[in-house]
Amino acid sequence: MLVSGGGSNLQAILDAQEAGALPDIQVALVLSSKMGVMAIERAHRHKIDSTVVERSWFSDDAAFQTAILKELVNARIDVVCLAGYLKKLGPDIIQTFQGRILNIHPALLPKYGGPGMYGHFVHEAVLAAGEKESGCTVHVVDEEFDHGPVLAQARVPVLPADTPESLAARVLEEEHRLYPLTLKEFCRQWMRSEANHD
Repeated sequence: MLVSGGGSNLQAILDAQEAGALPDIQVALVLSSKMGVMAIERAHRHKIDSTVVERSWFSDDAAFQTAILKELVNARIDVVCLAGYLKKLGPDIIQTFQGRILNIHPALLPKYGGPGMYGHFVHEAVLAAGEKESGCTVHVVDEEFDHGPVLAQARVPVLPADTPESLAARVLEEEHRLYPLTLKEFCRQWMRSEANHD
């Protein structure tokens, strides 16, 4: 799991795992782009390996991306999940895990995605546009922000009295439900595909 903040979607996946809803999935590594975030605390509580790789530690982006890739490869990761990870993944990471990187976005892509569209910025844009509904999207990550194939979406109504905060709270509830379900189905299909290739 790649994170940059609180890690509530990480927690949703861990809770589903511990409830027995994700029997074939193990969170092997939590990697954060920032020090001192709640997501790392969540990893510690659940005795999951964690590490921090900050962009500021490296002279250029290529070295930063190489360090992330090394951590993922060393942990023998099969599927990478982004959960509030705010850095763009480099081409080597995308290529190494081609078709096996998932992200959840707090809008109904392709609307309200792309550079700068994260967190409250998404919900402010949805409200400013007068949308009647919003939601969240789980998609496969490619070389562009919020762009790859959509795997699943959940919709929520936009209410007349909504603020960015109230809309965000309802969308987040759906994120916590949708991400574990989609991850379970994605991994089931991936494992079936791998077995057929053996």
